[in-house]
Amino acid sequence: MSIERDQTNNSTRGSLRLAPNVEDLEEHKRKLPRQFVNFTFYRARPEWRMLDDGEKTSCKEDFARAVDEFRPELLIRTYSTVGLRSNADFMIWRIGHDLEPMQEMTGRLNHTPMAKYVESTHSLLSMTKRSMYIEKDCAEHTEDRVHVVPGQTDYLFVCPLQRTREWYSRPEEQRQEMMDENLRIGSKYRSVKLHTTYSFGLDDQEFVVAFETDNPSDFLDLVQELRETKANCFTLRDTPMFTCRRRTLAECLEALG
Repeated sequence: MSIERDQTNNSTRGSLRLAPNVEDLEEHKRKLPRQFVNFTFYRARPEWRMLDDGEKTSCKEDFARAVDEFRPELLIRTYSTVGLRSNADFMIWRIGHDLEPMQEMTGRLNHTPMAKYVESTHSLLSMTKRSMYIEKDCAEHTEDRVHVVPGQTDYLFVCPLQRTREWYSRPEEQRQEMMDENLRIGSKYRSVKLHTTYSFGLDDQEFVVAFETDNPSDFLDLVQELRETKANCFTLRDTPMFTCRRRTLAECLEALG
């Protein structure tokens, strides 16, 4: 039986602005532990569906036990993508303060019998980092961007993000104005919770953005509205986009067939 860890985040949203007293915030930021974040997507090979039910059950139980071994060290959430993408069947979201447990967990999974029948199709690695933008109503919550706390929503939308070189050559004030526009739009969609993490030097993308919501239609409207912003002109890449449905690991594995 897979163990699931539940956490909730009841923080409210407000309007956003450039952080005042930047030196104090930077000093506080340096004292806060940051997190590594990883989204790994798996696909079942055709050989999996050729196994008899007894072999499948044994493989799934062993795989689930291997994942559970690392729950004391990592915050682990699982999502099904069956029927939502052709190149991924489930996703494991891992959050921790060190890379070692993530690598050790992957090595452990590679030694399970099920490793012969599933393969990783995408892996997005990033870290939390304090943003220069904070909520006016929650200015004291300077740790909000360095601690990822997954909610309990039904859906998670994940994608890599990369800006153009021209974006970084623009003056900071111009970038701030463009980001303020994005933040104002985002604040209209209170049913959508955003996690922005950073991949500079860690992975191919520059950011990984993950949106939690119970209402996919709200997320669609948000993304469509963001397409019309000035900042969007400086987006080099924001695909692939993964639509994920929150499920226990047992449910994810059962959906493989």
